[in-house]
Order: sequence, then structure tokens, then C-alpha cells
Amino acid sequence: MEKEKAQTFHGQSRRDFVKQSSLLAGGLLAAPIIAEASQGNYFSGAAGVIKVALVGCGGRGTGAAVQALKTKENVQLVAMADAFRDNLDKSFQGITDELKDKPERIKVPESNKFVGFDGYKQAIALADVVILTTPPGFRPIHFEEAVNQGKHIFMEKPVATDPAGIAKVLAAAEVAKSKKLNVVVGLQRHYQTSYLELYKRLQDGIIGDITSIQVWWNQGALWVRPRKPEYTEMEYQMRNWYYFNWLCGDHIVEQHIHNIDVGNWFMGETPVTAVGMGGRAIRTGPEAGEIYDHHFVEYRYKNGVVMNAQCRHWKDSVSRVDEEIVGTKGRIICDRGVILDHKGKTLYQFDKKLTNRPYQAEHDELFDAVAKGQFKYQDAKRGVEATMSAIIGRMATYSGQSIAYDKAITSGINLQPAKYAFDAPPPVLPDANGNYAYAKPGITKYFS
Repeated sequence: MEKEKAQTFHGQSRRDFVKQSSLLAGGLLAAPIIAEASQGNYFSGAAGVIKVALVGCGGRGTGAAVQALKTKENVQLVAMADAFRDNLDKSFQGITDELKDKPERIKVPESNKFVGFDGYKQAIALADVVILTTPPGFRPIHFEEAVNQGKHIFMEKPVATDPAGIAKVLAAAEVAKSKKLNVVVGLQRHYQTSYLELYKRLQDGIIGDITSIQVWWNQGALWVRPRKPEYTEMEYQMRNWYYFNWLCGDHIVEQHIHNIDVGNWFMGETPVTAVGMGGRAIRTGPEAGEIYDHHFVEYRYKNGVVMNAQCRHWKDSVSRVDEEIVGTKGRIICDRGVILDHKGKTLYQFDKKLTNRPYQAEHDELFDAVAKGQFKYQDAKRGVEATMSAIIGRMATYSGQSIAYDKAITSGINLQPAKYAFDAPPPVLPDANGNYAYAKPGITKYFS
């Protein structure tokens, strides 16, 4: 169950909080870092190989590395880091298998394979561009380190699991901007041709003024990795990271962020409040950790427009991953790439013959900018806004309270462990029967 660790900036305005965070967070002081950048501690477009480090060697990390290596630029994977050696070895083999036609792009000697909690620092030091794809609870400290070392960055969503992590990312993002470091966040709809075409027509007024938004990520059950006798509690939770909030943020943050992000993007702002409901109807055993299996959140924007957001993991139930934007003159159904008027007449249909590969496109664009020495991408702020919107949704369903975005983002709530080590206790521990405490609306509270 979530813990509250209020930091000294509790109660500040959002503007003052962001301003202060941009100057200091976790040792990131702007002046000396800018001086370091001026000494050329980043790839600035000079001729030569763009060296890449992969931090986080799970399935998404493996895929992201392959996509980076399949760009047209002169890219080489030179370092890898993961908490677990078996993950790293499996990823290395997967990348090698995918790049059979370009083996020269994989240059990771044994000395550049780093295992454990601190290996990311060594991997980052060897690269020009860093791919951050660990469980999201680690994202703030890894992003901060990559910025501190002056690297261009691709990082997966979400960018944090709690408001304290959001503060760290905001501060590091300001430093990245001052150092002209490209940052791309894996909210890939912004790099997807169909969504870009839909958004362009929205801006042209095709559906009029937005009146409501509905977004979904409804699907079946996910993986669980059995506990082994040799696991410490920390290792068990990290191998089952999806089921613990300090690592994952719950699936409303880890998955549903995509759809919430689209709602924010098309509205052009973040919601001001969230209220909702959720629980554990199907996924109830010890293997489910502390997360819910369903959430329904009503997000309200400042002009009164409501976005209804629902996500669930229920086997043999209707699945839908989509967004629908309703306006005064029509509606956009994003997954179908179609815009309809209110009588059902098609106003626009995306041509499915067009290139529509967002996962590859986000890497193509990042590495093109790096190769040309261009400063074009600063996705961290958007990543923060989408992540924080999802976090307030979780806080609303967990507590039954109405959660204000501005109050939550300055709350300093911190879900992270006091120490990152396999023999250290994680933030939540099982009881004698192996069950984990989880949030209960009306009992769990964030604000008085």
C-alpha cells in the first residue's frame, strides 16, 4: 500500500515547485553541469559512430535496442546493464538474432556488460545515447544520471511511479534542456502517422470543440513469475515488478498512460482533478502483489470537459485499447483512424497503406537529430504530464478521494525503498500468508 513521505516543498505552488526543482534535485546543480557539457561530454554530430548503452534488458529494452540499431545512422550498441545477468544474456542473444544482417552494430564485450543496481552508471559512461527501459521506478535516478553525464536519451514511459520521482525528472529535464540533450519518451503515439493526421484535423476544427473524451486499455491477464527459494523479497518483487507500485505504479500508470496521454494531447492540457473507483475483483492472490485489476477514473479539465478513463486485466472479457474524442461536430476514433460526424458519415479515414511504425519512428527521429548535431526533442515534460495524470488517477481509485493535479505533484509522496540492494527490504512486505496489503478506498488517504 502506498506510503506518504512528504518533502519540504509540500504546499508550494506548482509554478514555484517546478522552478525550484529545476535548480536542485538529487545533486543536479545546473551551473557545473553546463560547464561539463561545454567540454563536449555528449555526441554533437561529429562524424563517427553513435555509441549506445542499453539500461534495462527486458523485452521492451531488447526491442528498443533493436529499433535503435535498425536506424539508418552509424549506430553501435557498446554497453548493457541490468539488475540480473540472465536478463542481460537473454537480451544480448535476442538483439544478436535480430541483427544477423548487421553484426558490426553489436560491440558489447564482456567488460561492458554490467550487472546489479549500480551498473547503469558504468554503462551510461560509455555511450553517446542511452536507452532507459528498466521498470519505471528506477527511471528518475537513471534519467538524472544520464543527464548528469551529458547523454542523449530515449526513455520508456512512465517516467516515474510517484510525485517525488516526478520532481527528480522535472529537475533533470531542465538541465537536459540547458545542455541541449535530446530526450525522447516512449509515448509513441506522438510519432505515429495515423495519430498525427488525426490531430492535425482536430486542430483544423473538423469535430468542432471537444465536449468529452473516452479512453480504454482493457485486456486479459498478464505474466507472473513464480517465487524461487533462493530469492530475497527484493529480488522476487523486481522479477515481478508489474505487481508492486514502487516499481510499476500499477497498470493505470504503466499501460493506461498511453491513452491518458492521447487525451491530454488532444485537449492541449492536463486534467485538474481526478475521481474514480477500482479494486481487485479477479486478481486477488499473493501473486497479484498490491495492484488493482481494474480502474475507472473521471478526469476533469479546467473548462469542464470530462475524460472517462478505464483499464482492466480480466480474462475472457471484452478487450479494447483505444481513444475516442467527441466534439460538437463529430468524433475521432483513434484506433480505427477515422473521423465521423454525428450521423455516422465518414469525414476522414486514415490511409492504412501509409507508413505507420511509431516504435521505429521515434528512434529514427532521435538518431537522425543526434547524427546531425540537432537539438530537437524534449519529450520529458510531456512524459511528466502523462505520468502525473496517471498517478493522480491511481491515487483517486485507491483512496476514493478527489485528487487535484497541482496538489499531488507538489506532495513529495515517495514510494521508493530506503536502499537499493538485494538484501534490503522493499517498501511493502508480505504477511505470514504471503499476501500484500493493498489500498482500500475510504481507508487509504492522501490529503486531509
